[in-house]
Amino acid sequence: MKAIVLMFDSLNRHFLPPYGNDWVHAPNFERLAAQTVTFDSSYVCSTPCMPARRDFHTARPNFLHAPWVPLETFDDSVPEILSRNAVYTHLVSDHYHYWEDNGHFYNTRYDTWEFLRGQEGDPWIGLVEDPEIPEHINKKGRRQDWVNRPYIAEEEDLPTTRTIQAGLDFISRNYQADNWLLHIEAFDPHEPFFVPQAYLDLYEDDYAGPVFDWSPYAPRTDETDEEIQHLRKQYAASISFCDARLGEVLDMMDDRDLWKDTMLVVWTDHGHMLGEHDLFAKNYQPWYEELSHTPFFVWDPRSARQGVRCDALVQPALDLGPTLLEYFGIEQAPDMLGHSLTGTLATDAPVREAALFGNFGHHVNVTDGRYAYYRAPVEGNAPLYAYTLQTSRMRQALAQSGGVPEMTLVPPLPFSKGLPLLRIATPGAQSPAQYGTLLFDLAEDPQQEHPLDDPVIEQRMIDHMVRLMRECDAPEEQFARMEIGV
Repeated sequence: MKAIVLMFDSLNRHFLPPYGNDWVHAPNFERLAAQTVTFDSSYVCSTPCMPARRDFHTARPNFLHAPWVPLETFDDSVPEILSRNAVYTHLVSDHYHYWEDNGHFYNTRYDTWEFLRGQEGDPWIGLVEDPEIPEHINKKGRRQDWVNRPYIAEEEDLPTTRTIQAGLDFISRNYQADNWLLHIEAFDPHEPFFVPQAYLDLYEDDYAGPVFDWSPYAPRTDETDEEIQHLRKQYAASISFCDARLGEVLDMMDDRDLWKDTMLVVWTDHGHMLGEHDLFAKNYQPWYEELSHTPFFVWDPRSARQGVRCDALVQPALDLGPTLLEYFGIEQAPDMLGHSLTGTLATDAPVREAALFGNFGHHVNVTDGRYAYYRAPVEGNAPLYAYTLQTSRMRQALAQSGGVPEMTLVPPLPFSKGLPLLRIATPGAQSPAQYGTLLFDLAEDPQQEHPLDDPVIEQRMIDHMVRLMRECDAPEEQFARMEIGV
């Protein structure tokens, strides 16, 4: 048996034709849906980038214990477990966060790995003098992005193109072998939405203002409707570019007759907001459907179901690891909380009543597929501690990020394999409380325009939240911060 996991970053469900979009050009996603089980109730767990990848390795939520951290020394790792059981694992990726301070130790759990350079602010090309930067309103763009762009101007030079090609090269070398997992991970369609003009031309955009292909990580202020429409077309062009790369993978599946013995999974870590609710990007606002409700497609050659929809509530970041382990005949580790989807893929069997999700220090969220509940922390967002053995921030050492915080060595948590942990005081984000607690009926109000005031339903969602937080051994202060379960 073989498996190919194709992961895109920031892939929005509502921009894909299989999920009802009627204006984005993505024929290969339609082709994919015709060949796979398409999940209609797929949700994130820990977010954003590296927390989602830690969930994938460990098959348990980590957003209540730590922010963006490396893979911990006590963490179980699905790719490592596969490798120990004679399943060869290979990673190809242009996701440059893997080689930052707090992205360490993920790639080394694979037998082999290949990184492609140049995405976003990847410190790749060295240029002492400032680059030529056009007039722009890239609210988050960094200097390095403008240094890198001239070196990836052609489609074949773009990091995602090279990443997919590296994956295809692995398949060409190994398709006749057995027992391997290929993890292809592309950073697109993550911002900046920088793709060849041919993809932009699909959307007849007559915008003539400054470059705007990178949204702010903030609420809308002075962005015009025209600018937002342009930004959405830029994102749509990125989807079309990803769709072309997906087509290359599907062609390889056809050409090498891999459908008979190879699982294919296509998923993403989270979505991206493009002005909906007058909000952009992610990480500060409640995890609205545009961010949390994700596309998910799986072909399982054992059940061989294709062209069907599944309503079961799933969380790929948690469930994909156990599914792969079961697929290769390996038991999941005792600390894993995700569920194998083998039965779900075959018969639509449910695996959970509710799904818990969020990012560290912000809202805690839960959905049962019908209702979505976003619980805001108390004003001041405290107490809040990270539990980790790592002492660095995203891109720098902890001692260099504004002073050394309160730090205490505490007894092991149930999943830390007997290792004591550092409990690090973490300044809470100030933004969550201002958005308040929100409850939505997704069936009656899919655009989430009318929050509910229904104490009975809210209490039911709180009960789900408390149960799931207890299940993943959430620290007691998280319950205090949310004013629940205490």
